[in-house]
Amino acid sequence: MARATSTGSGRLAAAGAARGRARLSERRREELTAWLFISPWVIGFLIFTLGAMAFSLGLSFFETDLLSKREFVGLENYAALATDPLFRKSLRVTFVYTALTVPLSTIVALAIALLLNGRIRGLSFWRTVYYLPAVVSGVAVALIWNWVLNPRAGLLNQGLALVGIAGPRWFASEAWAIPGLALIALWGTGTNMLLYLAGLQSIPTELREAAQIDGAGPLKTFFAVTLPLLTPTIFFNLVINVINSFQVFTNAYVLTEGGPNNATLTLVLYLYRQGFQLFQFGYASAVAWILFAIILIFTLILVRSSSLWVHYQGGLRR
Repeated sequence: MARATSTGSGRLAAAGAARGRARLSERRREELTAWLFISPWVIGFLIFTLGAMAFSLGLSFFETDLLSKREFVGLENYAALATDPLFRKSLRVTFVYTALTVPLSTIVALAIALLLNGRIRGLSFWRTVYYLPAVVSGVAVALIWNWVLNPRAGLLNQGLALVGIAGPRWFASEAWAIPGLALIALWGTGTNMLLYLAGLQSIPTELREAAQIDGAGPLKTFFAVTLPLLTPTIFFNLVINVINSFQVFTNAYVLTEGGPNNATLTLVLYLYRQGFQLFQFGYASAVAWILFAIILIFTLILVRSSSLWVHYQGGLRR
């Protein structure tokens, strides 16, 4: 009897071990299959993103045109940036552009989302209309706005002339060139608007109703209920907008090529000039890494400060 019991136990143990091996083998197959499917992205990231970044970092310590000249200069490229007047000008232009576009795009996108969140006729049509510019090619948008903001025959200045207002010279004026670029940036607020709209629709209606029952008007309800619960979406859009604004290139390159008198010379445009027009790829790589450091610092500031003002339905972000 004991011998039969021990044999049965052995068989059960062997069967359990076999099932365990089968589960392990199945899990391993699933892992291998998953890696197989994501391998094109992983390979592309390692070669074209991470590899390119490492190559650019190494290149920033050289003076080279990537063809015949290659000389190790250490930190000289970074030291030269400190005394380069055009670099300082591009830095100032980029900061002014960011300071204009980020608040404006946030306010405009949120205002449009609030309007489209109500009950209006043709709601789907208007949502499509406001989002459509976000999917149009950047070069096509720049060419359209080049016509709209033409100082003499532009659509906007002609409209202002009808009401007796002399329109500015826009990209022919140093003072109005950056505001012109900021105005064009508002054309692409459709993505931000869509995210704000999704955030508004995720807010429980019970909270607004409770505020109204307590006697809060529309304005107080917005600032006491809607806006705090919308801060996660605002935070996300702020981070993305800051990153994008520091990398502005297409509009400045197509419309002005940095003019007039370098009034629209952004950091990325300056990087392009140094690398692909003057063939100073080491110096251009140093500019790129300074830009990376600036974006990283501002992103970290936003992330660290989010615990003070970003609210979730479960409480403050910690």
